[in-house]
Amino acid sequence: MAVGLCGGWMVYRNAMKTTWLLSLSLLLALSALGAEEPGFVTLFNGKNLDGWVLMGGKGSGYVVEDGKIVCPVDGGGNLYAVKEYANFIFRFEFKLAEGSNNGVGIRAPLEGRASREGMEIQILDDDSPKYAKLRPAQYCGSIYDVIPAKRGFLKKTGEWNQEEITARGRRITIMLNGATIVDADLDSVTDPEVLKKHVGLARTAGHIGFLGHNTRVEFRNIRVKELP
Repeated sequence: MAVGLCGGWMVYRNAMKTTWLLSLSLLLALSALGAEEPGFVTLFNGKNLDGWVLMGGKGSGYVVEDGKIVCPVDGGGNLYAVKEYANFIFRFEFKLAEGSNNGVGIRAPLEGRASREGMEIQILDDDSPKYAKLRPAQYCGSIYDVIPAKRGFLKKTGEWNQEEITARGRRITIMLNGATIVDADLDSVTDPEVLKKHVGLARTAGHIGFLGHNTRVEFRNIRVKELP
């Protein structure tokens, strides 16, 4: 009888130890994540589009699928976070399908074309044949039609890409999959025709959002950190 009780106690103790170690591992993982991204807040709750507003929606607009924001092939429009941001770091992941075309609006007003009234950071399937003859500043990661991004860092369609957009005063920095593809001083843009067309380059604050064009793009891990 004593042997049975002892054996039962050993099983219980080992189970409790395993549970404690798993809990500790989870806490350490969460702590490491918080240490890696201090000050960041999520913009998407993974369940619905609370905190977002759709402007100029097309078809299905944007939908939520398996914890992701998705622009379907029969959708589109400008999906903006309700809050406005001036200086910030915006991090997210995106996955393209064949021929995908989308964008990230920054410092944009709710009305009008984000690429002109604010700024658009291009999201595009660069390798699609239908985009073979675009201008340099129309490819993925570029400040659309203003400043071209370095190419060659976009993953294949169907794979997740990590992007970071930093807006700090007049400097815009864009990283794609760990590589800096744009590091631009907006004051270096002096062409009168460009400035006349892209009046949003002068804006100091506005909305962040996704700019869909009836092609499938998926987004996840959407978070932002405001800067002074």
